[in-house]
Amino acid sequence: MCRHLAYVGRPVTLAALLLEPPHSLLRQSWAPRDMRGGGTINADGFGVGWYTPDGPVRYRRGSPMWSDAALPDLARSTSSGAVLAAVRSATVGMPVVETAAAPFAGDGLLFSHNGRVTGWPHSVAKLAGELPVTDLLTLDAPTDAAFLWALLRHRLRGGADPAAALAALVSEVDAAAPGSRLNLLLTDGDRIYATAAGHSLWTRPGLVASEPYDGDPAWQPVPDRSLVVADLATHNVEDL
Repeated sequence: MCRHLAYVGRPVTLAALLLEPPHSLLRQSWAPRDMRGGGTINADGFGVGWYTPDGPVRYRRGSPMWSDAALPDLARSTSSGAVLAAVRSATVGMPVVETAAAPFAGDGLLFSHNGRVTGWPHSVAKLAGELPVTDLLTLDAPTDAAFLWALLRHRLRGGADPAAALAALVSEVDAAAPGSRLNLLLTDGDRIYATAAGHSLWTRPGLVASEPYDGDPAWQPVPDRSLVVADLATHNVEDL
């Protein structure tokens, strides 16, 4: 499995979100609290995406977050009002490469998947039929997460509402591959969309994360099989 978070609000440094909290994403890369049987550490790469006036920018690596010497200076010197970041625990058999690390990006969006698709890739071969061949040939990596991003992006390009598209994707993949863990995280820089389906998810105003990164009592657990839509002022939780 993986750990991920998304933030929207007033500009803050990347370090304030990823490195400085007592149970930061950095700490979760080697000491997560709730992996639910999906591994013990998140050492198979990491990534962070943040929004600038010109759109989202990404920094991804195929190595553990704790081993990246450039990250602390980058994180301290970079501020943004919208961030999506993840640390990765690769499913056995999937490649450990930079391009397999979230966030995935396109059309002004950032995306992450925490979980796994059971029976990959055979279980979802029929769903792949809806994708243009060029989308399949240009996946970031041959992984379930990159495939889910391609499916979601294709539907959004067709005009689907982000929340409805996420809910439908979870339902269809779960039907094709029962037992999958499908915690999906999407942001357009103004709003966060997320699903809790088989793994832990928490929220507080402006933040959605796999685990709370500090002891703030505003953190609330998201029930399993839920959809979250959040911004700085509100967060709505509905059944999937």
